[in-house]
Amino acid sequence: MSTWNSSVALAIDLGASSGRLVAGLFDGQRIVLEEVHRFGNRGVQVGPRMYWDILRLWTEVQDGLRKAQDRYGSRVATLGVDTWGVDFALLDRDDELLSNPLHYRDRQKAGILERSFQTVSRQEIFATTGLQFMEFNSLFQLISMRETDSPVLEAAASMLMIPDLFHWLLTGEKANEFTNATTTQFYNPAQGCWAKSLLERFDLPTGILGEIVHPGSVLGPLRSDVADEVGLSAVKVVLPGTHDTASAVMAVPTTDPPCEQPDWCYISSGTWSLMGVEVPRPLINETCLQLNFTNEGGVGETIRVLKNIAGLWLIQECRRVWQQAGNAYDWEDLVELAAASPPLVSLISPDDQAFVSPRSMPETVCEYCRSSGQDIPASEGAVIRCILESLALRYRLVLGWLEELTGGTISTVHIVGGGTQNKLLCQMAADACNRRVVAGPVEATAIGNLMMQLVAAGEIGSIREARSIVSSSFPVDTYEPQDPGPWNAAFERFQLLINKEWPT
Repeated sequence: MSTWNSSVALAIDLGASSGRLVAGLFDGQRIVLEEVHRFGNRGVQVGPRMYWDILRLWTEVQDGLRKAQDRYGSRVATLGVDTWGVDFALLDRDDELLSNPLHYRDRQKAGILERSFQTVSRQEIFATTGLQFMEFNSLFQLISMRETDSPVLEAAASMLMIPDLFHWLLTGEKANEFTNATTTQFYNPAQGCWAKSLLERFDLPTGILGEIVHPGSVLGPLRSDVADEVGLSAVKVVLPGTHDTASAVMAVPTTDPPCEQPDWCYISSGTWSLMGVEVPRPLINETCLQLNFTNEGGVGETIRVLKNIAGLWLIQECRRVWQQAGNAYDWEDLVELAAASPPLVSLISPDDQAFVSPRSMPETVCEYCRSSGQDIPASEGAVIRCILESLALRYRLVLGWLEELTGGTISTVHIVGGGTQNKLLCQMAADACNRRVVAGPVEATAIGNLMMQLVAAGEIGSIREARSIVSSSFPVDTYEPQDPGPWNAAFERFQLLINKEWPT
């Protein structure tokens, strides 16, 4: 039982592999976290389709709120939800949920980009939205539904991104939060509004789109039935940066303001690695298009120019496959096995389509190495080392592109999120990039969510002040590059893989 006597903020942080409710206890100078509830999350395969089990997640959220009531009682003052981007729920005219939301790894969108470009060109879509092209972006999910004459799309009256859905379940208020809206590929960052004319050209409905609301906005109290169910009555629901990366970037421990040529970049490291810079306005130009970078919204009406990188998803899937085979490795076991394996033997391109949703990740890694004329990893440790080193080299490639886009030199790479606990990967990143790496905080997404709530409540004066408080509240680890020579040679091999210049 907490002895905290001041007000408490709650972050409902839903990730692609797990969810949790985290309480933030702020004394005016430092913030302390207490985990209230944690639960697993994964897609559910139903025939050929993959869905999110949204009703189970809602049940877990309510269970967590009951635990918060038991622990903190009336001291719970605010709460907010953050999740992944791109996925959405559709409601009918009576506000009934029409279907479980599709999972972004659903396999039914193959070839959707090429078919879409026959209607509106790649260049025109990018000029309108500034977003990188991925088959699972909301735009292409909707186009896929239109192609199959989806009755769910036909009946839809409202579209809510996943965190918007949970905020509606909590308050009864429908709103499309800015940072998640920018992940759809039908938001126009230059004009600051939905790109409705783009949707119309694809014969997609625009009436399903609601008002765009910015982080820090107060949606209202809990619905009376929810308040009665969980025992919380005086809670205000506050919008954080609902896209988890937006909240994670808010927790980067720096007080440098956004600028055109930042000298630091971030990697939000988890299931995905999101690597980018924080700038005051969108970068929508030919270079950005060719490099397939994205312009997503950040807190404080900033723009996050970034690249999606496959991230620890590859490790998670290897671990899952090995667990099913009876080898219950924990994360520390895998890191130790990788550290004991020979360095820089075989590499993969972690963002290759082969690794998006394979039946067996370890087999796919080995097959990629075989097909590209490399040594096949001979052990679990060699597979993990291959993945980690390839991620670090991918960071180096993206770092160079970021410097090309901004025209400046980036001296520090901030890694935040769960991936900071992998010290081997952090050192590899420093060595591969030949840059100083500052790793931490671990719970960046929840922290950024909570800090936005405190800014909205007036307990913290600004986002810059919030980041200063993060710096003084949580430890970080610094990694200096050690021996870049072998990584330089490996990078040349890696670039050949990216360009698919290997024997077939």
